[in-house]
Amino acid sequence: NLPAARKMDPPSYRDLAAQEIPVVACGKGSRIRVIAGSAEGPQGKVDGPIERPDTEPLFLDLELTNDALCIQPVEASHRAFLYLYEGSIETGPGSDRQAMPLASAGILGPGTQVEIQAGAQGARVLLLAGRPLGEPIVQHGPFVMNTRAEIEQAVRDYQSGRFVDPARNVAR
Repeated sequence: NLPAARKMDPPSYRDLAAQEIPVVACGKGSRIRVIAGSAEGPQGKVDGPIERPDTEPLFLDLELTNDALCIQPVEASHRAFLYLYEGSIETGPGSDRQAMPLASAGILGPGTQVEIQAGAQGARVLLLAGRPLGEPIVQHGPFVMNTRAEIEQAVRDYQSGRFVDPARNVAR
């Protein structure tokens, strides 16, 4: 999603080869692929290749070895969640850690860091966060706008062919 003032900007896309994604060490042989935002490791802060000033996204793909503990900073102003897609983890500070079910997303509460403890078999987990826009959201199909009227206009534009860039014959 984009702020209202940028809704009609041309779309952008960036294809990333695996070697363009930096990898950061994170305790006990674990590693983090830094796709957007930054991650902290023994070598210091490492920035990912994707930048979006409007939402300042954080997109980390963590590969944790058995029983590894990984602690990553998150901006206090951001909303964050984890998605566990392999293995098991507990998350939360110290003795307040809670297990997270496999193939589930866990919305995180406010704070400035995320603590993730892998289980005995290790884990693969995504950590995603972003600065909220604080604007109304109206969604219909693939369209996300701020008002119902804007959605209706987007649908009309799509149906009339105004969503196609004739120079490239692709949707814009």
